[in-house]
Amino acid sequence: MTIDKSTRKAIALAHRDAQAVLKRREGRLKLRRQALRAHPSPVRLRIERSARPGARRREPALTETQTAGVLVAEGDSWFDYPFNDILSELEDRHGYDVEAVAHKGDQVESMAYGDGQLEAFARLVEKVIARGTPLKAVLLSGGGNDIAGDEFGMLLDHARSAAPGLNDDVVSGVIGRRVRNAYIMILQKITDVCTGKLGAPVPILVHGYDYAVPDGRGFMGGWGPFLGPWLEPGFRAKGYKELRERVEMMADIIDRFNAMLKGVAAIFQHVYYVDLRKTLPNKPGEYKDWWANELHPTEPGFRRVAAKFDDRLRRLP
Repeated sequence: MTIDKSTRKAIALAHRDAQAVLKRREGRLKLRRQALRAHPSPVRLRIERSARPGARRREPALTETQTAGVLVAEGDSWFDYPFNDILSELEDRHGYDVEAVAHKGDQVESMAYGDGQLEAFARLVEKVIARGTPLKAVLLSGGGNDIAGDEFGMLLDHARSAAPGLNDDVVSGVIGRRVRNAYIMILQKITDVCTGKLGAPVPILVHGYDYAVPDGRGFMGGWGPFLGPWLEPGFRAKGYKELRERVEMMADIIDRFNAMLKGVAAIFQHVYYVDLRKTLPNKPGEYKDWWANELHPTEPGFRRVAAKFDDRLRRLP
């Protein structure tokens, strides 16, 4: 694949930032080793799986246990949602052990350019290494929060304008340039950290979202840490009242996002794109069984999505 100038620059910047984090982590680990050598009575521990923040409480892990594989995840609310999400489904229904730095509301830009994100990821990789268990894959979820929310209406021309519908220039700029560059950065950074810690890249799974329904439903009616709605206000402000029309435009946006992400994954030999489109129905009369609100699946919906991840994880080389 031919790599353009923007992609080469993003990869170079990612290399620089990842090497800085690896150097900083080595310095911190050196301090830890020095402290333990100086300690009068260090305790030798068998490190066991730690629970993810917000995960259901479990009994302590057994000395000998089974796992479908150890995963490290970074991402947004599809990986960090109340009661159930993709990661909890992968643990509970598919037998994986997951360590995560995912946080609801995170943008892929904050993952790519935030100072603390990569170091937190590196710490999790170190914990997996310390347990002596192989790291099967890294999961990455992001991009939805870069598009949805207060600025979503910027993607649309007004329904009464001379060119109603999606504004191709804006959509291309946001998805095809801004989000794309952020994805290249975070993927290269993750690759460099894993290579620095393990000596080789680790498979990385990325996903596009499914066809969301902009019906104005937020989290529990617009309450709590997620609030919402995230899509309907933008459509309403631009004069789009019919849900059918909104669903069609939303599908176009999701298709463009997936096409961008599939192309980004193709840049890297160890990055695998998971296509989630048509996993969750978006038709009237049935979509509410699968979509809890405008952006997040219901529990059965997350179950279906997690099954797609499990299928791809089983087919890794």
